[in-house]
Amino acid sequence: MKSWMKIAIGLWIAAVLVIGISMPIGYIPGLGDKARIIYFHVPMSWLAVLAFFMSMWYGIKYLRNKDMKNDIKSASAAELGFAFSILATLTGSIWARFSWGSFWNWDPRETSIFVLLLIYGAYFSLRSALEVEERRATLSAVYSIVAFVTVPFFVFIMPRLMTGLHPGEGSPAPILNANGKMYMEASMRYVFYASLLGFTFLYIWLFNLRSRIGILSYNNHSEIE
Repeated sequence: MKSWMKIAIGLWIAAVLVIGISMPIGYIPGLGDKARIIYFHVPMSWLAVLAFFMSMWYGIKYLRNKDMKNDIKSASAAELGFAFSILATLTGSIWARFSWGSFWNWDPRETSIFVLLLIYGAYFSLRSALEVEERRATLSAVYSIVAFVTVPFFVFIMPRLMTGLHPGEGSPAPILNANGKMYMEASMRYVFYASLLGFTFLYIWLFNLRSRIGILSYNNHSEIE
């Protein structure tokens, strides 16, 4: 990624952060001024899902061509997905402290992301336990596929099947109206979408950077051997 693009991404996210914190907040039932967390918490959750999907995608590619570069990219995506899951958990916990009085309440969404952290934590344990590169890459690829199958259930399905404290369907503070659209004023919606876009580009940059570092490390290790 070119230098000017990195600078542009940094400026974009900085602008979103400043505007999101300083601009008058729109009306969302039950959230009030705390709705600002949407600009940060939702993008973190979205990037976690995107990263886990890419981990599965490159896992499939590895199984098809046995190219170690795809294994490295799959692992890099999983690392970023795990990191963004932690950030989503932290931002959500901060919001929960001010809204529900406790950092953790075992709400369905809190429970689902906790389970996902356990699932992908096991993925890294699996990789660290295997020394043979080909075996590690193959089993990791299979695991990444199986792991991602659970992601839609825990992120999109389970929280909607159970009534919880989290704003959304089935909660006392819905963020969707009868037409399925978000309770957001236009100005707030623009900042929200800008945040999603900016953090998505940040993820792309981090993924490319982490993958390149991993590939360079692998190549240097292979040359030494």
